Amino acid sequence: MDGVDAVLCEISEHECTTLGAYSLPYPESLLRALHALCVPSTDEVNTLAIADRWVAEVFAQAALGLLNKYQVSAKTICAIGSHGQTLRHYPNSDIQSAVFKPQDMRGFTCQIGDPSTIAALTNINVVADFRRKDIALGGQGAPLVPAYHAAVFSDPEKYRALVNIGGIANITVLPPSQSTKPPKGFDTGPGNTLMDHWIKRHQNLPYDKHGNWARQGQVHAELLARLLEDKYFALSPPKSTGREYFNPAWLANYLSQFNAPADKPQRPRQQGDANTSPSFIPPQDVQATLLSLTAQTIADDVARELNECGANDEKSDVVICGGGVFNLALMQQLKDRLPAYRVVTSEALGIHPQHVEGAAFAWLAYAYIHDIPGNIPAVTGASAATVLGGLYK
Repeated sequence: MDGVDAVLCEISEHECTTLGAYSLPYPESLLRALHALCVPSTDEVNTLAIADRWVAEVFAQAALGLLNKYQVSAKTICAIGSHGQTLRHYPNSDIQSAVFKPQDMRGFTCQIGDPSTIAALTNINVVADFRRKDIALGGQGAPLVPAYHAAVFSDPEKYRALVNIGGIANITVLPPSQSTKPPKGFDTGPGNTLMDHWIKRHQNLPYDKHGNWARQGQVHAELLARLLEDKYFALSPPKSTGREYFNPAWLANYLSQFNAPADKPQRPRQQGDANTSPSFIPPQDVQATLLSLTAQTIADDVARELNECGANDEKSDVVICGGGVFNLALMQQLKDRLPAYRVVTSEALGIHPQHVEGAAFAWLAYAYIHDIPGNIPAVTGASAATVLGGLYK
């Protein structure tokens, strides 16, 4: 929810070229409403409906700002692929309800950003609502980027792992393009979301630039071990997650075991403080531990998946994209934990790390228009491959 990224793409059967990009922040009052909608509260329906329109207006502004920046006419655009803003993602119906009994629950995913409003404001066709068809077919509705990764990033001869580090991190393991094997992919767990929350609370900064604050701390081994014991990390794919699970309350629950309340800023480390003290974990140590949690869960999953594919004897690429690329401490930990592989950013393959996610949904819009399946059942767990999305003229 740090803003809206729009990318301008030229797409053909075998190529997706990013021609430009434009970013737009959410207005502060809308951002507060979006965060509030991620957890149960009063007046949800009215707030949701208003935010649905407002998010669409910001998306439309981003699209028009992109076209204006590069002096491109809206008439030349085939379609806008709009993912929408995710508010909740519960594909396995593992959610509590004051109305429905457990046996009546249904898995769901919720993205807002009314595509009809986007179409009306831009006068461009919109393809949206990509995730729900996969869930209707019994899938997780995520991750959806592997089909795009396979179309654009596959190497002809060797395996390649794509890692997207946004709020949540996900991986795609791509077999050689000459292979008939399907890609594999899933959400590994938290990417930037917990680190961003923690530095916002203690430093009033939106993110940990280059991971510098985490570098000032020391990894708290016992806290890290307990975080890694969380049930999500032991699940077998297909699996997906979000901030509905890995959120401040999740972190606070683990910190409470060390009598370190998450809702109170703590004093800086003092001489004589014991790093392993059960009653005190300095905030910079929590940040260092959260960074290690992200790095270890990603690296462990990448190494395991490539090893299972038999790619452990070759110099496979591990390609990183998303905002996590700019956390230099995180990137260094990934390189240290994956010494057998060449760890690079997507820039090495010709696309800026911040543009990959937007380009993926441009490609999914292209796939809808050309009747190309946008999901991979081996990744999401859906019963069939299918064209994703709906068209709003």
